[in-house]
Amino acid sequence: MIHLSANSEIMLATCPQDFRKGIDGFVAVCRHEFEHNPKTGITFVFINRSKTMVRLLNYENNGYWLMTKRLSKGKFKSWPNNEQAINPLLAWQLRKLLSNTA
Repeated sequence: MIHLSANSEIMLATCPQDFRKGIDGFVAVCRHEFEHNPKTGITFVFINRSKTMVRLLNYENNGYWLMTKRLSKGKFKSWPNNEQAINPLLAWQLRKLLSNTA
């Protein structure tokens, strides 16, 4: 099970992604667009276009985790929109971002 701590490496994708893709699609984004190996234990965080869903991709020991949080109402607000495709985050920043909805 994924455990996020102060030492966890977390990378936030600033551009929305197509959530029709599965694990292999998100792995390809990490490798080709972000130039990161997702098997290093980094947790990658993605958002959909409507900002109602977030997905986390993580590799642990012998396989990938792909987790989804879909809001029953509202949207995730204050999602970073930087020039960089991905930004590092701390675990507490991710928790705050995921709890900040409208």
